[in-house]
Order: sequence, then C-alpha cells, then structure tokens
Amino acid sequence: MKEDPFQFLRGTYYRWAQLWPEISAESSSAPIVLSVGDLHVDSFGTWRDVEGRMCWGVDDFDESWPLPYTNDLTRLAASVKIARRVGLLSIGTKHACEIILNSYRRTLRQGGCPFVLAEQETHMEKLGIDALKPPKSFWDNLNALPRVRGPLPRDAKTALENAFPVLNLEYKVVRRQAGLGSLGQIRYVAIADCLGGGVAREAKNVVPSANMWLAGRQSRRQSYYEEAMGSAIRSSDPYQKIVGRWLIRRLSPDSNPIKIEELAKKRDEEIIVQAMGIETANVHLGTRARGPIILRDLRRRGQRWLYLDAKKMAKAVLQEWKKYRTDQTH
Repeated sequence: MKEDPFQFLRGTYYRWAQLWPEISAESSSAPIVLSVGDLHVDSFGTWRDVEGRMCWGVDDFDESWPLPYTNDLTRLAASVKIARRVGLLSIGTKHACEIILNSYRRTLRQGGCPFVLAEQETHMEKLGIDALKPPKSFWDNLNALPRVRGPLPRDAKTALENAFPVLNLEYKVVRRQAGLGSLGQIRYVAIADCLGGGVAREAKNVVPSANMWLAGRQSRRQSYYEEAMGSAIRSSDPYQKIVGRWLIRRLSPDSNPIKIEELAKKRDEEIIVQAMGIETANVHLGTRARGPIILRDLRRRGQRWLYLDAKKMAKAVLQEWKKYRTDQTH
C-alpha cells in the first residue's frame, strides 16, 4: 500500500467509510440501497452459473451494507481517477463519470442487465475486450501454497467437504492469501483430484463490514454478504454461499477476480467502465422498489455531482496515502 495509492484505496475501505459522509455530505443523504460498499475497478470477476455459462460482475461483497447508492458510484469513479494516476487506465475521469452515470441510469430504467458471456471470443466485446484469458499455471500455483498442518476447524472442514461435487474425496488443504482489505482473513483451500481433473473449494472466514464498526454495532458475522450477492440482478454462482461463519466458493481458472492490469492491452476502456456502471445498477436493483426512487434523485442531482464528488474523494485518498507513506518511512 505504501508504493501505490490504488492499492492503498483497496486496502483501507474503513477509512473511506469514515471520510465519505464528511467530504460528500450532500450525496450521503441519497436513498439507501444494499450496496457493495468497497466498490472499485478491481471488484469484478467471473464465475460459472448453474448452466455452466461464463458470467461477469461484482465478485466481492465483504463490505456490503445498506448505504446511499451514491457511495458505490463515487467510490467506483474515484477508483478510475486513481487507477489513471498510476497508469492502470487512460480514460479521463470526467468522461468516465458521464459513462458510469448514463449506463447506471439506463440499467435502472430497464430493470437490470446481467452479464452472461458467450464462449466465443468474438462475443467478449460487451466487456470491451477480445477475450478473457485464464490465469497461467493456475493449478501449479494453487498446489504450491503451504499445506495446513494440524486439524481444520470442524465447521470449515464440514463445509468444504460438502461443497465438493463428489462425496468422500481425498484432498489436501492449503492456506491462501488474497486481496488487500481482507488480508487478515483466514482462507482454507481444499484441493482434490476428481473424475480426471482438479477441483478446489475455498473457505474464507467472513468478518463484519467496516460500516458495522463505524456504526458502533457488534456482531460476529457479516450480515449482508449473501443477501447482496443473492438479490443482485444476475445469473448467480451456485458454488458460492455462506455456511455459518465461512464463505464457501469454487476456485478454478475461470472463476476468478479480474484485475484491470491483467486485461489484454487491446481493450475499450469506455465499454469496460460502462459495464461497471451497469453492474452497479444490477446490484442496487436487488433492493426492491428502489429503482424509481433513485432515478428521481438522480434527476435532482444533474450530471456533474459524480465528477465533483469523485475528484474530492480521490484527492482525500491521495492525501491519506501520502501521510501513510511518510509515517511508514519514519
């Protein structure tokens, strides 16, 4: 986080949750929806639905919480500006904000627009890219992770075993680290050979959102992850679910987060940003009857509010990052 303000943004959502209501005070009074919370340009990924189709959308609901819809839009737009600063994107912030707002508004009117991707590479243009390439050496990298020594927590062990496609498989368990804001969360990955190929299931310890901490409430569990994931307008991942205190999901080369830096060099950033605006609306439409209310509020705000709020929040994040970097150096 010290070297890169975009990584700092990703790893410090708790600080955003503190600053945003103060800096974007007028926007913080907007209608409330079940939000992503920690939304940014690296919050998206792919999964396979029950029909085996490749789908794309928000893949991280760790910080999901009832918030003004403007929080997600502002954080997404601010992340575009910061990503441009570090060379991950080239699209201008003002133009990106216009695209995000227009696609968000249009999707609210339509009642949602889920992303189910065709297998043919020629149909990937709906995401502004030629193809989604699976990570190289996925299984080699997963199998190279340090093996867990000692017994697993009983509830994690049961949840992982029940998630396999075949009962009574022999498997090994490794420890995995991923993300930035969730680096401290325990992750167990069970890996097995099954009917001629590898299968993997991850159990991640789910913790309460930073918004719960900010509100002064206490809970041992994340209340909104599964609700936000399940209510969004999408063809859902049948392998991803909350079991007690664990998030269980399938890991595979085509069920992964997609980082902007990993996309092909040949890409249409306008379409990528448009897809992110559409998917934000897909999530917010999970809060019933909110579409018309948000549209009325958007008309009142006009076109410039998102650009102005994104600029203010990006500036605040950069100031926080510079202070953090200085403090870490001394």
